[in-house]
Amino acid sequence: MTEPFPLQTLLDLANSRMDDAARKLGELIASEQAVEDKLKLLQAYRKEYQDRFVEAARNGIGPDAWRNFSAFLGKLDDAIAQQQLIVSDSRQRTVQGQQEWVDQRNKVKAFDTLSHRHQSLQARKEAKQEQRLTDEHAAKQFRDRDLEE
Repeated sequence: MTEPFPLQTLLDLANSRMDDAARKLGELIASEQAVEDKLKLLQAYRKEYQDRFVEAARNGIGPDAWRNFSAFLGKLDDAIAQQQLIVSDSRQRTVQGQQEWVDQRNKVKAFDTLSHRHQSLQARKEAKQEQRLTDEHAAKQFRDRDLEE
């Protein structure tokens, strides 16, 4: 009878943690993509608004319109700067999530290696036991045959 792997609980726990880390990493990647998309949208809107401002300035605008355009461009710049910080933070969290997943995967690999060694050892023990039984059976048959003669 084979002995169960004594660290099976830890292997199962490590697999569970690796799965959790993979799920979290997927969420972090999706979140990073979303905040990057928002940044690109803000940058595109700022460029479009800048182009409208330049066109309006060419056609001649009053000082109030000039101040409004400039003030709104300033607010867009502030929003872009804030979004860039959010993107940077998100990228950092994604890198940390990747490292967490790698760490968990390495733990699983270590326990898995131990599990395979345990299984190999158990298989060798069983093979030796079978060989011993086969040898004993053969020796018994040989003795029985000698007694009959």
